[in-house]
Amino acid sequence: MTQSPAMSASPKIRLDRTRLAALQVLEQLREAILSLELVPGTVLVRQDLAGRFGVSQTPVREALLRLSEEGLVDVFPQHATLVSRIDIVAAREAHFLRRSIELELVHQLAQHEPAGLVAQMKAIIAQQVALSAGQRYGDFVDADRAFHRLMYEAGNVLGLWELVGRVSGHVGRLRRLHLPTAGKTEAILRDHRAIVRAIEAQNPAAAQAALRKHLSGTLSAVNDICRQYPDYVIA
Repeated sequence: MTQSPAMSASPKIRLDRTRLAALQVLEQLREAILSLELVPGTVLVRQDLAGRFGVSQTPVREALLRLSEEGLVDVFPQHATLVSRIDIVAAREAHFLRRSIELELVHQLAQHEPAGLVAQMKAIIAQQVALSAGQRYGDFVDADRAFHRLMYEAGNVLGLWELVGRVSGHVGRLRRLHLPTAGKTEAILRDHRAIVRAIEAQNPAAAQAALRKHLSGTLSAVNDICRQYPDYVIA
């Protein structure tokens, strides 16, 4: 097990007092796990987390329960709470769900492109080019999420984006491990451009083909990821 960072010694995180504390703790911890700031096996101590966030242990407990439901932490009562290892089976299931939804989504968007969608997607790609050049992988991932979220928003199915997000913690961490691989960000950019071209050309079949290729990248490399990070995964 990896000991947690010295949470109590780290700079305290200032929360927005107009929002629920438990929700903000949840968001912060989820992002730390997905970004691998908190790697699989890290011990999470409620008292330390409460001190870091400047809250009681109650919102921390609520946040950890939610993360447990999402499969991102393992809670062992009276023992310890750990950041979960990456479950490959769960990752494949989440990938299947996301691919099914987004294949239908890009098909619809290519048939009836909402005004301004292509311009917004191209703007995000331009951001990603700069982020890739600077090897700013965390920001690159944020821009990638924004690219896909934009499609859900354009299709008026943002509720499905939230659903996919709740079940995608394992596959998201696999992607984060895979991202620094040579040529990976360039491949993502090529795929994003192909998706946009197909939507702009009103070609649903091409949009689906580009989307299918795009989402297959990380799971096609899962064996290599498992060999490289054996302590992080459950195959």
